[in-house]
Amino acid sequence: MASIAPQGVSTPPGLAPPRPIPIKDRASILFVEKGQLDVLDGAFVVVDREGVRTHIPVGGLACLMLEPGARISHAAVALAARVGCLLVWIGEAGVRLYSAGQPGGARADRLLHQARLALNPDARLRVVRKMYEMRFGEVAPQRRSVEQLRGIEGARVKRLYEVLARQNGVTWRGRRYNPGEWDAADLPNRCLSQATACLYGLAEAAILAAGYAPAIGFLHTGKPQSFVYDVADVYKFETVVPIAFRVAGGARRGKGRAASDPVGEVRRGCRDSFRKSGLLSRLIPGIEEMLNAGELEPPRAPDEAQPVAIPVATSGDVGHRG
Repeated sequence: MASIAPQGVSTPPGLAPPRPIPIKDRASILFVEKGQLDVLDGAFVVVDREGVRTHIPVGGLACLMLEPGARISHAAVALAARVGCLLVWIGEAGVRLYSAGQPGGARADRLLHQARLALNPDARLRVVRKMYEMRFGEVAPQRRSVEQLRGIEGARVKRLYEVLARQNGVTWRGRRYNPGEWDAADLPNRCLSQATACLYGLAEAAILAAGYAPAIGFLHTGKPQSFVYDVADVYKFETVVPIAFRVAGGARRGKGRAASDPVGEVRRGCRDSFRKSGLLSRLIPGIEEMLNAGELEPPRAPDEAQPVAIPVATSGDVGHRG
């Protein structure tokens, strides 16, 4: 049976493949929605429903986010892997993370650095203190252990929930939610669970794109998404939690779409907030800031002199957006 060679960038016989562009020299993230990604005539392209090709410089990207409606060929996946571009399948605007083409972003140097920080008690405490500072806008109390800081954060979060509930006219009986019994939770808890799930998807996408492991956490430990919870907690009260309480309050008053579809309204509100605020562009630099606080010198990958701190690229008019 005859075989068909995959389409892609060819290399002249006897020459080594071109070396991937260092991460520090790439744009960070590109979103693609409602288009067919393929390798045609040696170029990585997205083809819209009218058959129009738009070239994507995949070798110059750190991460390609595939939103609903995006389809990708085997040749395109192979080329992205060859040039070191992480593929991440997400929900609309990143409100869900379904899968990643190269878990951890294939960055062993960063995974090792993250593990060293988590296993060094002093470095871990410094990272947790930085997370506290970024979350609350003030320096963490001195001479406190990780466990004590976890308790202090828990008490502050409880008070913040109560304040937001009063501001939005929501009856709040505390954070009570069983993932296996969705309908058993009251409306404010369902809205809050939906909102945090949206943020977790975006945070995990950023962690993978930056080359770190979602499971290696600092304040949270022992779960597959421990670091996701750490990162999301830093940003959730400035982003998704107020949306959840606002929608829950609107539903209680019978106001608009919040009354008929409160959970969907939370999801749409989070999606719009992420896009307008450019949260994803802040997450990767924020992750680097947290880990740099551990004060351990990160190992250097070949051809790299500095950690990732690069601006976000947007897809513009790539494909047809819904």
